Amino acid sequence: MNSKYLDGILFFFFHSPLWMFLSPVIQQTKRRTSLIIAADSCDSHCSVLTGPRSYLSSTMTERFDCFYCRDNLQGKKYAKKDDKPVCVRCFDKLCANTCAECRKPIGADAKEVTHKNRHWHEGCFRCAKCYKPLANESFAAKDDGKIMCGKCGDRDGSSRCQGCYKVITPGSKNVEYKHKVWHEECFICFECKQPIRSQSFLTKGDDMYCTACHEKKFAKHCARCKEAISSGGITYQDQPWHSECFVCNTCKKPLAGARFTAHEDQFYCVNCYKADVAKKCSGCQNPITGFGRGTNVVNYEDKTWHEYCFNCKKCSLSMAHKRFVINGNDIYCSDCAKKL
Repeated sequence: MNSKYLDGILFFFFHSPLWMFLSPVIQQTKRRTSLIIAADSCDSHCSVLTGPRSYLSSTMTERFDCFYCRDNLQGKKYAKKDDKPVCVRCFDKLCANTCAECRKPIGADAKEVTHKNRHWHEGCFRCAKCYKPLANESFAAKDDGKIMCGKCGDRDGSSRCQGCYKVITPGSKNVEYKHKVWHEECFICFECKQPIRSQSFLTKGDDMYCTACHEKKFAKHCARCKEAISSGGITYQDQPWHSECFVCNTCKKPLAGARFTAHEDQFYCVNCYKADVAKKCSGCQNPITGFGRGTNVVNYEDKTWHEYCFNCKKCSLSMAHKRFVINGNDIYCSDCAKKL
């Protein structure tokens, strides 16, 4: 058998099987082109596809049958699958790969692109963003399976501003907060729309506010000084207070976390209330504070007693809820009063 290189019509395709043409003439024609090279690729690396695959065109005189349908292949185009001859019809029906994009079989006469055990029609192998055809072009293969051109792959891997949704280019000024990023000029107060930049800010839901706008719109105001409470503060009888405003009216000691009492809309610590405000018991002369013992009191005319101090001067019987007699500053039961 003689062989030589001949010019002729090339049928371009990317299948690994060898295609052959048979005719009664005994001769062999071989033409080779570059093989697809698909190196591993990732977000930061691109692979290059060149094509089509090599193929072999032959003529034979012996009888040659399709492995599946047993049709005579003499003078017909066929493919080899696992070193077995297969007619075009059986190849398309039983052996063709499925395109990863359109999900249709890649027929015998179609050009096929292969990368990491995935297959595409040549026309389906394009950028997922801009739809640029990528056969024989650089491309990036993402972890989610998307194929992108180099330009779109670089842009897709960059962070996007949460304000304008444009790409934040490396080296540009930006603000990061809770794993999100903004252009510096896009990180603005939701109320006044002014850039916050490096200033303090507060949040309400997903919105950011400068300190002044947040206090104006949301902050409670102290019941004493009427100024906004930006942080901390305490509540008493449903009213908000700065902790530094909630103090004893006499000694100015902070009352947050301490025992206190209120008298005529003023607050007093225990010591100041006892010394300056509380009435004195007419019996023991100690202040009647309401703290501990002495919660119950007895009032008569302009005098006041602890309940446990309101006793008969002579027999010490408690006179609370009973008839009594006053002689000067002393209290007597009815029986002891008769003996005076």
